[in-house]
Amino acid sequence: MAQVVVDGVTIEVLFSERKIAARVEELAEEIAAANPKDLLVVPVLKGSFIFAADLLRAFYRVGLLPEVDFMILASYREATVSSGRVDILRDIETQVKGRDVLFVDDILESGRTLAYARDLLVARGANRVMTSVLLDKPGKRVADIEADFRGFECPDVFVVGYGMDMAHAFRELPFVGHVTGKA
Repeated sequence: MAQVVVDGVTIEVLFSERKIAARVEELAEEIAAANPKDLLVVPVLKGSFIFAADLLRAFYRVGLLPEVDFMILASYREATVSSGRVDILRDIETQVKGRDVLFVDDILESGRTLAYARDLLVARGANRVMTSVLLDKPGKRVADIEADFRGFECPDVFVVGYGMDMAHAFRELPFVGHVTGKA
């Protein structure tokens, strides 16, 4: 795999910009095939913002025209492993009762965040709650949830790029990579 040096840090590229772009287009087609009704897309910020933006533009190309609202949920904060507790830092403002909802998140690891968000919107009366994640790390799952739509299975390493950060750095990278050390 390719390695790049960014600001003195060596990063191994796991999923290239080209590979991500192709998979996002495929995901949009898969989600459209699920025939969502009155779709509300809820990206979970902050990590999913680039994935969500690309996915929303791909939705347009496949004929989906969803409404969008945002949630900020936190379980990592400054750490590289989940704290085990999910906090709502920003809730959606849109009514979900009777609607199909698609949660968009960057990574499904422990599953706590997505399970919490899914259960919350089901309790609020959503017709159907689906989940789409860019990366899936099934080996770390502790909650009973699987993504309805996933981009890639990810090795059990801490990843950065394409919206995901390490202490607020590396979100801007157009690829997903693993920090391997200092250059």
